[in-house]
Amino acid sequence: MADEAGGHVPVTRRQWDEHMSAWFERYAHPRWAAAEPYWGMWCIPQSHLPVLPADPAGAAAVELGCGSAYISAWLSRRGARPVAVDVSARQLATARRMQDEFGLRFPLVHGDAERVPLTAACADLVISEYGASVWCDPYRWIPEAARLLRPGGRLVFMAESTLARMCLPEEGPATERLVHDLFGMHRLVRRGESGTEYRQFTLPHGEWIRLMAGCGLVVEDLIEVRIPPGATNNDFPEFPDEWVRRWPAEEVWFARRR
Repeated sequence: MADEAGGHVPVTRRQWDEHMSAWFERYAHPRWAAAEPYWGMWCIPQSHLPVLPADPAGAAAVELGCGSAYISAWLSRRGARPVAVDVSARQLATARRMQDEFGLRFPLVHGDAERVPLTAACADLVISEYGASVWCDPYRWIPEAARLLRPGGRLVFMAESTLARMCLPEEGPATERLVHDLFGMHRLVRRGESGTEYRQFTLPHGEWIRLMAGCGLVVEDLIEVRIPPGATNNDFPEFPDEWVRRWPAEEVWFARRR
């Protein structure tokens, strides 16, 4: 099958280069300019959702599916040594403009997170916020993340929760009913307003744990994100406010390389 051979990768690259990057480019400047990192669809600040290590100074980091590379920028300002990887040349062009504007320099690599063009054991931290964690096949990118990590290194990734995915139909908002089976969950399809089909990935929690364990990773924590009072989400109407006040729409995983 095409997807088993990684056939979704050129599709994803084309979608980001031709359609989706322009929509996300408007967020590049405010995220690079932010005094504090903030996360996910509700822009929860690092002080309320501690995704990054408390002190990343000196750490070698790899960001998989970096987009405009604002996470790598935050890490760089805190003394880390990031490398930002993305499959979309257009996204990386935005990242380069931001580097010029803010006077920050770190490597930007045009590559696929399922076959990262970096050497093994090169990173103390591998991180992904809605990059590889959503758009790449976990059976391919998790082994790559483990390969990149040194012993004791940490993998951190954020994505929509497994529960949210089970409640999201192909079109329209999340429902109060399960519309996808848990067993066999892997690739899911979402359709945009134009009818464009987006191929994304997720797994049941048990499968995430077994996959990471098989790659030499020990899960240390899982945060099922609770939206703070007053937070608003104007850009992702698939998650109505009444839904996210009852159930987690996002989750953050933390694992360490044995």
